[in-house]
Amino acid sequence: MDLKKAKALVTGGSSGIGYATAQLLRDRGAEVAICGRRADALDAAASALGALAIVADVSREEEVKRMVERVIAELGGYNVLINNAGWGHWAPLVETTVADFRRVWETNVLGAMLVARESARHFVKKNTGNIVNIASTSGLRGSAGGTTYVSTKFAVSGMTECWRAELRKNNIRVMQVNPSEVQTNFFVTSGRPARPENESKLQSEDIAHTIVGMLELEDRGMIVEASVWATNPRD
Repeated sequence: MDLKKAKALVTGGSSGIGYATAQLLRDRGAEVAICGRRADALDAAASALGALAIVADVSREEEVKRMVERVIAELGGYNVLINNAGWGHWAPLVETTVADFRRVWETNVLGAMLVARESARHFVKKNTGNIVNIASTSGLRGSAGGTTYVSTKFAVSGMTECWRAELRKNNIRVMQVNPSEVQTNFFVTSGRPARPENESKLQSEDIAHTIVGMLELEDRGMIVEASVWATNPRD
């Protein structure tokens, strides 16, 4: 697609992969709306990007509906969803609590479904659109301590396949990106200690370029899935 004609909604757009993707889309000429739960961080990011800021919790249905209505009203519709909002939690199975499990699933899975559902309703009416789900290489293979987070990313992969099967007839491309470890504040927000900067590991911009490259392919084709790994990561 021609990104100068793109109007994109990026969930979790105030930091990390979401912010880098919104920035690159803006650089390529797209109009962009970003959402997040923290108004202060969201407003600062939107100001820097020249983007529309919408405070919303993607796990809450009514907030998602209002968000999509506002994007349509203020951007005059949209044709790209970057379904990025999510966070993690790690614990051994025997220490995994219902509260932690539910909280992560509500954002990573329920939230992804709600935003995709409302976006798809708009895209179907227009008979065109793009949904890019941000999953993870953790959704390709399980790991110790990953019961909560890993299970959400396997679920996102399953939903991606279902949506693609349903929406192709409406000229809607449903794609998925699986980042390996990316150096963002993800580890801190998931309750794990911060890690020092490591130039051998992935940056948010690497994932943004992957997403934008998938979108820029002519609409007659789609890259259904891309996994991004660091070439030679060193601890």
